[in-house]
Amino acid sequence: MSKIVAEKLDQAVALLREYKLDCWITFVRETGQVMDPALDLITGFGLTWVSALIITASGRKIAIVGRYEADNVRKLEAWDEIIGYDTAIEPHLRDVLSKLDPQSIGLNYSLSDPASDGLTFGMYAKLAQLLAGTPYPARFTSAEDVVRRLRERKSTTERARVQTAIARTHDLYAKLFALPVRGMTEIEIHRQAGVYAAELGAEFGWERLTDPIVNAGPDSSIGHGIPAELVVTPGQVLHIDMGLRVNDYCSDFQRNAYILREGETTAPEPVATAWAACRAALEAGRAAIKPGIAGVEVDTAARTTMVQQGYPEFMHAFAHHLGRRVHDGGGILGPRWQKYSDLPNKPIERGAIYAIELGTMVEGHGYLGLEENVVVADAGAEYLTTPQTELILL
Repeated sequence: MSKIVAEKLDQAVALLREYKLDCWITFVRETGQVMDPALDLITGFGLTWVSALIITASGRKIAIVGRYEADNVRKLEAWDEIIGYDTAIEPHLRDVLSKLDPQSIGLNYSLSDPASDGLTFGMYAKLAQLLAGTPYPARFTSAEDVVRRLRERKSTTERARVQTAIARTHDLYAKLFALPVRGMTEIEIHRQAGVYAAELGAEFGWERLTDPIVNAGPDSSIGHGIPAELVVTPGQVLHIDMGLRVNDYCSDFQRNAYILREGETTAPEPVATAWAACRAALEAGRAAIKPGIAGVEVDTAARTTMVQQGYPEFMHAFAHHLGRRVHDGGGILGPRWQKYSDLPNKPIERGAIYAIELGTMVEGHGYLGLEENVVVADAGAEYLTTPQTELILL
């Protein structure tokens, strides 16, 4: 983890210069209760006492932490100066800032991006209180753009870790679809996924209750539904949405099978046609991904392709970032709906990793959901997963 922390701290310095922000402070306490997502990248672990992690555009990296956590930070070999305190952070914080005298101080708050919004209101007020009588509270501003792009610009090490999680997930899917799924319930498949994940040395990417999501047929709860006692039967689509976490980094992609009825050798026309439509829309979205364009443009390409083929639009964004978390924050490739605030307007970063996804319900058969993982290169989006281009027939 220390290698990634060093890579991300160097990226942070470059971003501060890019955005002409003198310094960035991540200000936390008791992160076992409330974790600032930025810590994933700049320490890789939580902190207990009130702590200030300060990075400057000049390249300085200063950690003011409780005495009993100073060694943990020191072992990262990524922070230039570690100050361990006993009774009060205030004198150390004031001293450091008076020497740095930053004209702008970025803090972790955002109206739109939860991964850039780790500073609680109470901690914002506490920081202002600790610096009362100095010019620094008046210089507070949002560090959202720095934090967002720090998450989006995946380092070489980060990409390799995501790739490992993806490979492990491919292995687990192979095991699941080798099961005699006819007659099994959603819950049984979900439970068996847990057995296989343990064998593969992987954790689940989100809450275990709904990871994986298992949908057997048209009566299943679509989206983020909890697996139920529904039985896999012939004529149904079996849809699975799963993410794994390996070495702190995640995968997130979906797979689909059709359960053949007696006498069938392929999926019926409604299922096959819907599958082709979803594939076309997914590829239209992937083809639109280019560094620098707004996420909404990509979503529009995928959404328009789906609707033009006679299918309803999917009621979610086309893509989200993937990294330390399955939903890794930052901009999205989505529509300009109120719930997404300004995130669809954010430009796409070279090196960003996305989970691209869409789907549709096939009446009488079940839900088809396509999701793949891609990385943004200069020429566009390249698959990190081996994409599912044909329905699995069971």
